[in-house]
Amino acid sequence: MLQKTCECGHPMEIRLRKVIYARAVEVDNVPVYMCPHCRRISILPEIKEDLARLIRDLGLEPERNAIDFADVSEWAYLIAQATDESRMHEPIQQLIADRVDQLLDLMLLARSLEDVAWEAELRGRLSQITRPVLAS
Repeated sequence: MLQKTCECGHPMEIRLRKVIYARAVEVDNVPVYMCPHCRRISILPEIKEDLARLIRDLGLEPERNAIDFADVSEWAYLIAQATDESRMHEPIQQLIADRVDQLLDLMLLARSLEDVAWEAELRGRLSQITRPVLAS
């Protein structure tokens, strides 16, 4: 799922990059595949929909802004966590399990506060993680 071979035949690495949209918005922590051999870059399929939605929501002429994509995409969040020095030793499965537990706890809190919008947002975040896992 998270491994990819470049068109040049070499394995690609996952990196977090800054994407600049419409010369106004800096989007940090966008996960991309990068080939260290030919420097080709492609966006992870798991985050394309979230990135497209963010760009659509920003509109054609957005105001100057900086956005951390890890606040928008759970995959970006998890990859950022996996590359953080304090958590690099933890298996990715543990990071995913911890995040799922955290989101479920927040969903219980949202439900107890009867915050339907927040609960729906959390459900969407949870589905970002589980959708690719369930599909494989």
